[in-house]
Amino acid sequence: MGTDAENRPAAARMRVQGELGHLWGAAVFLRIVKEQRLLELHLRQEEGGWQLFRRYPIAGMSGTLGPKTREGDMQAPEGFYEVLPTALNPRSAYHLSFNIGYPNAYDRRLGRTGSFIMIHGGEQSAGCFAMTDARIEEIYTLVAEAFAAGQRSIPVQIYPFAMTCSRMEQETASPHYAFWQQHLLPGWLHTEATGAPYTPS
Repeated sequence: MGTDAENRPAAARMRVQGELGHLWGAAVFLRIVKEQRLLELHLRQEEGGWQLFRRYPIAGMSGTLGPKTREGDMQAPEGFYEVLPTALNPRSAYHLSFNIGYPNAYDRRLGRTGSFIMIHGGEQSAGCFAMTDARIEEIYTLVAEAFAAGQRSIPVQIYPFAMTCSRMEQETASPHYAFWQQHLLPGWLHTEATGAPYTPS
């Protein structure tokens, strides 16, 4: 019999494995939209394209629109991140969790600080993304199975809002507008056009 930590995602594993069938273990891409409080999980199809599998409501998230800039500012990041296999924590105090990899190289160039930014269970969060225990079991399972099948890193792309032209026009006075337009908007447009995750240059 496995440990409690090993058994946490077992029910989700059985449920989702049956739903996915031959796509079990497919590569995963996560996209978060802060304003809508949504996490999207996309799966790579056998023919090579990507398809949205599920939208999960985010139960807990602190801060306002705009990037995280320093340790303790209670902000959730915005940008392009990667989850590595070593980032998975099956014994998390928040049921299950994985680290998104903040700060990335872009953040470090700007002097942004902070650490241990997670997608995790529960319903409360300070700078992380709390998904509830039931939802994190499913998300964590699909991420873990993608790693087991050979995916080397999981893209996590975090946007302040759905970056349509009309929505961007509403934010021209924001102090974050240049960051959003120059750094985030190309990624949003790429995924909307192709369905695939974006790799910043």
